Amino acid sequence: MARLAVLGAGAWGTAIACALAARHDVALWARDAAQAGRIAATRCNQRYLPAATLPASVRVTAELPREADYFLAATPVAGLREIFQKIGKRAPAIWLCKGFEEGTGALPHQIAEEILGGSARCGALSGPSFADEVARGLPCALTLAARDAAFAREAASILHGGRLRVYYSADLVGVEIGGAVKNVMAIAAGISDGLGLGQNARAALITRGLAEITRLGMALGGAAETFMGLAGAGDLILTATGDLSRNRRVGLELARGLALEKILADLGHVAEGVRSAKEVAKLAASKGVDMPITQAVLEVLDGRVSPPQAVERLLLRDPTSESQSFKPRIPS
Repeated sequence: MARLAVLGAGAWGTAIACALAARHDVALWARDAAQAGRIAATRCNQRYLPAATLPASVRVTAELPREADYFLAATPVAGLREIFQKIGKRAPAIWLCKGFEEGTGALPHQIAEEILGGSARCGALSGPSFADEVARGLPCALTLAARDAAFAREAASILHGGRLRVYYSADLVGVEIGGAVKNVMAIAAGISDGLGLGQNARAALITRGLAEITRLGMALGGAAETFMGLAGAGDLILTATGDLSRNRRVGLELARGLALEKILADLGHVAEGVRSAKEVAKLAASKGVDMPITQAVLEVLDGRVSPPQAVERLLLRDPTSESQSFKPRIPS
């Protein structure tokens, strides 16, 4: 049994605390003392995961745990820097968020290296996982990735068990790119579905979206096989098709003509794809990687084109070789 401190009492933090409580000593930290008190008293996170009941063994606290065998950072990417500053190098850190830091364009591992140092024992937990299903104990498979393969294997073995199957990987960059960029593609899939373009179009969009993810990931040093796995194709398929997907919902509402500000206000949760689209496009441009779907989503989010106009632009693109389009074309 390990001592686990889950930092962040949003939907995913609450869900992972539920899933791990049967096998480990789990503390769930909420930034807001009032929220922590309500969750502790009712054993329910009414704001973010109302259908789940938190096991009695999970300690809910507004005081950041001082000691743990592993810290699990379950905040959005925007809160990750502050979390790392709070925990320092007290214990290994595993982050559950997916995306880029707005403004800097940093991936979570880059933030970790900046704050915790390059030798810190840390990694990412990623893959296809809706919080509601994880909290209810439904089967789920994830990938624990770290630059240190031995740490990835060790941490995966700690979290693995019950209905939670955890694989390990040393391709941290590839796993993070898969988790971040699929959110942008899920917005595109939502737009397609919202416009009533059909299942053929959705399948094509997911496949071409995977090609974009693979191109960018490989340009950054990721391994091609990572993007065919849980953190790549698996997470993309779930987020682009599942009714619980917040990013897909953003796309659906954009297709209906709603303003982005209203969509996000009604959502009540973070949709990382909205924040990530601009950073993905900037990163792709810097690496010379062609990402037309990402660019189309960004233009819709910025209000430069309407969803139907974005679709028409994609359909008017010249044909290219499918096999070659999965490979990065980086200028020499």
